[in-house]
Amino acid sequence: MTTPMNEFAVVTGASSGIGFELARQFAEHGYDLLIAAEDDAIEQAAADLRRDGRTAVVPVQADLATYEGVERVYAAILETGRDVDAIALNAGRGIGGDFTRDTDLGEELNVIAVNVNSTVHLAKRVLPDMVARGGGHVLFTSSIASTMPGTYQAVYNASKSFVQSFAEAVRAELNDTGVSVTSLMPGPTDTNFFHRAEMDDTRVGASDKDDPAQVARQGFEALMKEKEKVIAGSSKTKVQGVAAKMLPDKAKAEMHRRMAEPGSAN
Repeated sequence: MTTPMNEFAVVTGASSGIGFELARQFAEHGYDLLIAAEDDAIEQAAADLRRDGRTAVVPVQADLATYEGVERVYAAILETGRDVDAIALNAGRGIGGDFTRDTDLGEELNVIAVNVNSTVHLAKRVLPDMVARGGGHVLFTSSIASTMPGTYQAVYNASKSFVQSFAEAVRAELNDTGVSVTSLMPGPTDTNFFHRAEMDDTRVGASDKDDPAQVARQGFEALMKEKEKVIAGSSKTKVQGVAAKMLPDKAKAEMHRRMAEPGSAN
């Protein structure tokens, strides 16, 4: 008798933070993995995920800000010969500061390339195969930032608004295909995000943040239940998500200013 293989999941941005914790959730639930990130820490992440000996993990180091990087990830998926049962399109980054007078264009275009371009690109490669098979789970990492104007994070919030809208539209299009689409909407989470975005001196950068393991667990559970979206994290984050639905954009922009303005931590 042939022993059936585990189901197979792909997670991008998986070397640390929410992405690594999402990969851990898949591993703990019996999935084999292909994980991708731009930095060489993806090798250590793979080693950590393999420790129980039950999970096969393929690490791929690729810069998803580039077309070639996304194609490298897709080629690695094809090379496994495995059908993708689930994919977490999680890779993302941000940049903080005054868009007109402070931030660097190259950095902002990189944010768009990672958050928007790579998400669309890899989804375009993987989803048709899922639809052809009539099944699969897709998780887009959006953010509660997608629901509000991002004063001092203008490009990041706009990119997450794109991801949120894109995820909801694709979900509607795939309604009768057997492929589920879920949007994961975390709030401020304890990862390297704010340091890399040069926001250590902001109120949000210096504040207490949610546990990425908690965010990932709630995201995985929502994905398996085929929910449309989940505001993940602490009760405080969930309250913020509800409030964001009710407040006018002008009020949300001012609230975001107080949290993300450079120097606001002082």
